[in-house]
Amino acid sequence: MPTLPKIRTTPMATTASQHSAGQRREHRSDESPSSDETLDAHATDDHRGKKYPTDNDEEKGNDGRPPQPVGFFDKSLSTVRLQVFGLWARTSQSYDNSILSSSNLLTKTALILSAFILTVLSLYWAVLFNVEQNTSSLTVFVVDFDGKIDPFTATTPFVGPLITTTTEMMLSAPEPHLGYQTIQPSVFDNDPMAVRQAVYDWKAYAAVIIMPNATALLKQAVDQANVTYDPLGACQIVYVQARDETTFSNYITPQLNALQTLATSNFGQMWTGMVLQNTSIPREDLQRVPQALSPAIGFSEFNLRPFTPAVATPAVTIGLIYLIILSFFSFSFYLPIHMKFISSEGHPPMKFPSYIVWRWTATLAAYFFMSLCYSLISLAFQIPFANPSAPDTEVASNPEPYGKGTFVVYWMINYVGMIALGLACENVAMVIGQPWTAMWLIFWVITNVSTSFYNLDLAPKFYYWGYAWPLHNIVEASRSTLFQLHSRIGLNFGVLFVWCAINTALFPLCCYFLRWKMQKEQKQK
Repeated sequence: MPTLPKIRTTPMATTASQHSAGQRREHRSDESPSSDETLDAHATDDHRGKKYPTDNDEEKGNDGRPPQPVGFFDKSLSTVRLQVFGLWARTSQSYDNSILSSSNLLTKTALILSAFILTVLSLYWAVLFNVEQNTSSLTVFVVDFDGKIDPFTATTPFVGPLITTTTEMMLSAPEPHLGYQTIQPSVFDNDPMAVRQAVYDWKAYAAVIIMPNATALLKQAVDQANVTYDPLGACQIVYVQARDETTFSNYITPQLNALQTLATSNFGQMWTGMVLQNTSIPREDLQRVPQALSPAIGFSEFNLRPFTPAVATPAVTIGLIYLIILSFFSFSFYLPIHMKFISSEGHPPMKFPSYIVWRWTATLAAYFFMSLCYSLISLAFQIPFANPSAPDTEVASNPEPYGKGTFVVYWMINYVGMIALGLACENVAMVIGQPWTAMWLIFWVITNVSTSFYNLDLAPKFYYWGYAWPLHNIVEASRSTLFQLHSRIGLNFGVLFVWCAINTALFPLCCYFLRWKMQKEQKQK
């Protein structure tokens, strides 16, 4: 078969042929698509939906649609992973540009949170760190009247000396013990009721009183077969539980029970031996008064102010945490409302000094109604607010020192306390901003709770600043109002008013600082 000669195409010929072909395609474009265009269309149809990697695949797909999701360890996310790790480990200026950009700091977030946990949360743990060693700071008076008041001075006492010896033995023991102090009756004018008054006045947490006729009545019961003899009349234990029910239940009451057990056991052995050795006492008489042999002596307990009812617990402990939280979150609720006065949305902005006065007044008005609602919860759950008052040295449940006005006093305690707690939150929130306000709330709660819900006499001396903290004085004033305890309500209100005054003085400065931050952020935008 003959071979066709090869045709050599010159560039000019190729160009001409392409131009001619282009004219023919343009001529036929109105009639039907060219074969090349048809192939391109089929190719597009055949490969639609398929993804082919290109240089722009990280931003969009080959067909212009968003890329398909990939796993966390996909290679295409390597750069993003490094960026996220870096942002996780540090706080950039985007959080609080007005503060951080001024010092050009890049603070490590993880380190900040770790340091915050180790320091602030440690304040809560540490308040109970040395409780066992500090139990001796819980003072208990031991007052022996036995045989020291007429007409019982002629009787040689042995009940009182044995009990005082027992308390001295407990003081020398290595185990944790209460701070027993043996006090002479003359300090109390030889009056057992004066000892009760001292306990009520918080000069001691409790008192052990050996009555003047303790030995005389016991000997009379054995010698004369006095069947009316009551061993519980020999000694008294006086305390005020509502002062701090947690401390009493955990530390004081168990120790006092141990003292009673040890004292009655030691005395029982000694006294039984003495009686049995005395052959002049008829055995028939002893059988008539067995209580004079065992237990022979006992302790009558006088809880001057019991902690009742149980529903009062939130009012003086954990419920007050919500008083802090409510005062804190009022800032975020009301700030957008206040800002309408200084925004230029269809009206001229308010002068800034007038805005400060309005905001301070509105905040205190909000606290007024919020504290009322908080106080009404205690009234709704029937915490007594209208019981008559009672003498200091008598046992009484929920006596009210202000009669029917007790609820108003209780409400004012919560109101002034909310101002003291809340204005501090307002000022700090305006200065530090987000996200640091969350840390402030935790700090504010922990420092107030650790110094008000736990006995500072058991805490390290470092925590004595808690006596000046707002919640400590709110708790103390609330307890004295609800249970008619020894009142230091004047001091409590004084401390709270100082907090209110200081935060009121700082309030305008913090408002100006907040405005400066917002203006600076707007300029940077």
